[in-house]
Amino acid sequence: MPSMAHEILVDLFKNRPSLAAEILVEVLGVSLPAYNEARIVSADLTEIQPAEYRADVVVLLFDGGTPVRVVIVEVQLALDPQKRFSWPAYAMVSRAVHGCPAALLIVAPDPVVAGWCAEPIETGIPGFVLRPPVLRRTAVPVVTDLAEAARRPELGVLSALAHGETEKGETIASAVLPAIQGLDDDRARFYYDLVYNSLNEAARHALEAMMKGYEYQSDFAKRYVAQGRAEGLTEGRTEGRTEEAARAVLTVLQVRGLVVSDAVRERILAQKDPERLERWLEKAAVAASVAAVLDEPN
Repeated sequence: MPSMAHEILVDLFKNRPSLAAEILVEVLGVSLPAYNEARIVSADLTEIQPAEYRADVVVLLFDGGTPVRVVIVEVQLALDPQKRFSWPAYAMVSRAVHGCPAALLIVAPDPVVAGWCAEPIETGIPGFVLRPPVLRRTAVPVVTDLAEAARRPELGVLSALAHGETEKGETIASAVLPAIQGLDDDRARFYYDLVYNSLNEAARHALEAMMKGYEYQSDFAKRYVAQGRAEGLTEGRTEGRTEEAARAVLTVLQVRGLVVSDAVRERILAQKDPERLERWLEKAAVAASVAAVLDEPN
């Protein structure tokens, strides 16, 4: 099952179909044909049974109603050697299905994974070497302009996820939060939680002071926090308050599909500061990684 970190990034590209093309052109320097519409299409790239290929997001670019490029978006959070076989298949099958050239965009926040993703893929066909364009965390634009954030709020949220814990976090939030307010309620609550939880402590405290306290807005964040508290209390009823809170943190990470190493598990269980544990619990509901929950640099 994909982790919530994976699904968060996938949803940003689904919510703004043109985002993949914009990143390919403006960030990674990939040339694309002129288009006037970007449309999400089926991610099922199966053509011949029994093989099954399903990409994370498939976007079809149109010019005057004619498909001119199909863009496959893959969010990669870990090394997966099988992808070096499936990515060329995604490109060729989508090209055949939609009758136009194909482009590939790999989103890989982790630097080690990003480096692996960018390695050329030898297909065995002379002249056909796939060199996937990779969006690394450091390449994500720093969105601080109010107009830019209003025009592309998903890019603003992606910017907060990538750079919110840096010294630019507060400036990014100041640009992105007004843009979020104009979205539909469900998307606005979801994005607000993501931005808030991506900020460094100083920026978060400034936001909390302005908001007179903060409570998570989106249903999924509330649900994960409540579930973690309930299950943590059940498991640790006789073991003291801090261990209950620590178990709640581990529960949230588990139900979201984030992998917790033995060392991290021991660190969480050894934590005795109730305020820090409460903060970890809140962050566990929406953080993109275990490292982000524990305030560790990526």
